[in-house]
Amino acid sequence: MARSGAERPMRVLGVDPGLTRCGMGVIEGAPGRALGLVDVGVIRTSSDEDVGARLLALEEEIERWLDACRPDAVAVERVFSQRNVRTVMGTAQAGAVAIVCAARRGLPVALHTPSEVKAAVTGNGRAGKEQVTAMVTRLLRLAGPPRPADAADALALAICHLWRGTAQSRLDSALAARDLRRAQGLQDPRGSRHPGRVPDADGRTIAGAAAGTGRGDA
Repeated sequence: MARSGAERPMRVLGVDPGLTRCGMGVIEGAPGRALGLVDVGVIRTSSDEDVGARLLALEEEIERWLDACRPDAVAVERVFSQRNVRTVMGTAQAGAVAIVCAARRGLPVALHTPSEVKAAVTGNGRAGKEQVTAMVTRLLRLAGPPRPADAADALALAICHLWRGTAQSRLDSALAARDLRRAQGLQDPRGSRHPGRVPDADGRTIAGAAAGTGRGDA
């Protein structure tokens, strides 16, 4: 069956979490279509402030981004173990704030590891920041690389989710349709795989053109 038309563009907010600098990047696009930049920037909080005040300020700014850009989904970097526990804690807290803000609005949230993002954007899960930034600049057709690096990382997260998320959505839809066909006994779209078999009262199949013919009539 031919597709009914191009998929609707999806808008994704990528969040590279951090207390001092939280990268924010919004893109829009669809499979087979060019990606477009909607907005990019960094939310900053002062290390001189109490952590509670910093998280509150971060939440308020993220809410402003959600109001202004109205994304369809939010992608946040998954926190992984680092030697600097203090940095990890701040990153995890900032990421949790972004997740809560999205969940409050009913927006789907996805977590992607740095290696997943690098692989999606550059084809190499061990690519350096320079390679990621260069590919983000190229894919979004920007005049220059996004600065600072947190902004580029946020855009890379959004690109990763748009590509992986739409592909996963299509796969889930296909699997759901397959399961429905199986539940209805229509595995083969051309008809039953066993047109000469019909179920009896106990669910067993009886060979023959009709239930009352064949060996069972003897």
